Amino acid sequence: MSVTVRVPAKVNVQLAVGAARADGFHDLANVFLAVGLYDEVTVTPADGLRVTCTGPDADQVPLDGTNLAARAALALAERHGRTADVHVHIAKDIPVAGGMAGGSADGAAALLACDTLWGIGASRTELLDICAELGSDVPFSLVGGAALGTGRGERLTPLETGGTFSWVFAMAPRGLSTPAVFHAFDRLAEGRDIPEPVASRDLLDALAKGDPDALAAAVSNDLQPAALSLYPELADTLAAGRAAGALTTLVSGSGPTTAFLARDPEAAARIADALAASGTCKTVRVASGPAPGATVVARQP
Repeated sequence: MSVTVRVPAKVNVQLAVGAARADGFHDLANVFLAVGLYDEVTVTPADGLRVTCTGPDADQVPLDGTNLAARAALALAERHGRTADVHVHIAKDIPVAGGMAGGSADGAAALLACDTLWGIGASRTELLDICAELGSDVPFSLVGGAALGTGRGERLTPLETGGTFSWVFAMAPRGLSTPAVFHAFDRLAEGRDIPEPVASRDLLDALAKGDPDALAAAVSNDLQPAALSLYPELADTLAAGRAAGALTTLVSGSGPTTAFLARDPEAAARIADALAASGTCKTVRVASGPAPGATVVARQP
């Protein structure tokens, strides 16, 4: 028997970051939008826990116990008094180390897949609790759609969306470490008063109305200056997207993937072509959001 779960990438349309907490994390107001770039995670019974991965940049994905998909299987098994004897295979399409929560997505997908394979029937609350233990972005990968994440991003409030938003994503030649970006944020913020992070009312209204122009005027990412300080070349990609007609440009999460909001799918295609020809990025992808969260798409007896 096997179970396959499809899980989306995310873009942060707002990422407001508070000062560093005593535990090293930061309080966030993190407005997530799931977009239609997907990983698929398949679990099958095995003699022990094993992780494999195929797809773009699969060689950069850890296959040991640090992989969030492996940690998810272990966490669910431990809660229910069983062993995590599964082969977890990740078919990768979400950019690796790109600020689009690819690793978190795999954790959420593996959790749902193992719950289904083992017939546990865990409640959504229990699954979200395990997700929060695994990482700040993992709960949203399970839920999808659009949501406001508070705390360190793990406490979710679903958000209304009034339409579909067209995006272009440009992948950089190398990755960025999320902890390194947060360290750079702390360095750049030294000596300044950091306000409490709150969600933008204008941004939430733009999402609810499905208005791309209003959304473009309201997006923000407090980590963008930190990401650019570590990877200055991203500014060239952002400039190329603006020149191609993007309504707005931003670094996605901690980067280095850059995101470009388009008025419609046709505009997105034109922006993607211009970015691909610009020589400022490795690959370009077009996707729309909101997209559904982790979903079982296949079960083999």
